[in-house]
Amino acid sequence: MRRTRMAALAAAAALLSIFLGAPSHATYPERPIRVVVPVPPGGIIDQVVRIITPPMAEMLKQSIIVENRAGASGNIAASYVARSAPDGYTVLAGYSMFHVGNPVMFHKLDWDPVKDFAPVAMLVSSPHVIAVNPKLPVHTLKELVDYARAHPGELNYATSGNGSVPHIGMELFKQKTGVQITHVPYKGAGPAVQDVLSGNVQMTVATPPSLAGFVTTGRLRPLAIAAKSRIPMLPDVPTTAEAGFPGFELEAWVALFAPAGTPKEAVAALSDAARKSLQTSKVKEALAAAGVSGWYLDPAGLDRQVREDIDYWQPVIRKANIIVE
Repeated sequence: MRRTRMAALAAAAALLSIFLGAPSHATYPERPIRVVVPVPPGGIIDQVVRIITPPMAEMLKQSIIVENRAGASGNIAASYVARSAPDGYTVLAGYSMFHVGNPVMFHKLDWDPVKDFAPVAMLVSSPHVIAVNPKLPVHTLKELVDYARAHPGELNYATSGNGSVPHIGMELFKQKTGVQITHVPYKGAGPAVQDVLSGNVQMTVATPPSLAGFVTTGRLRPLAIAAKSRIPMLPDVPTTAEAGFPGFELEAWVALFAPAGTPKEAVAALSDAARKSLQTSKVKEALAAAGVSGWYLDPAGLDRQVREDIDYWQPVIRKANIIVE
């Protein structure tokens, strides 16, 4: 009887604690999660997030809302997430050169890529293609370098914008080869490619989906893929290493970051859901069609990658004196 009465009292006390507002031990997530994208809808970063997050939502048993906060080369989105509550419900879809390059290209930023964010997961990488107008008398990357050296300052290259991955990558290429090629920035890859097609600019650097259709029809001549391996979208195009320029790789990435101080349990849950999403055949096929490759890194791996990229790219940006402001 004594034990029965004590058990009853304990049950009553537990029930009373619920009504009195005792802390809940429900597991994360308890409400919808927002993934903030730093570009307008339709771009490759936005596409990647919308491909990967639906399976993540199913695994987390909670909806994921994609919110586009474009502007200021990604700074609006980064600043917003950095100052959001560190509770796992607001996450940034970080783009490599925004995250790594902006601290150097902008003199005044109110966010820091390492101090203000908790790495969650690397999602994808995207290589870049060096291509020329077919009227330019070069068929290989070596021939391009030789031509540029023989005609210093006469060649122009088009990119999606000042401070973009193609811009910074080509400045590194110029530093490595000593060639003089003038940068012509555009507002997006589309206008840049169009001016190369028209012959106003001789060459461009862009992601495979921006160029593949024109390569197939012969309107653009690809010289090399700036990546470790060839890609299915352009299987006949050699890598930069195969073309005689080992060590020159130009791959952009998209990764998830939470505000610094986000609970490790929330970070781990998000990261695991991203990993499992990238393993699904549906996601793999959709990413391949978009011209990118799934590339999962856990929080520790992503943290290392960010720090390595900062050490690698920031000196290139400083040497080229690339300022966006």
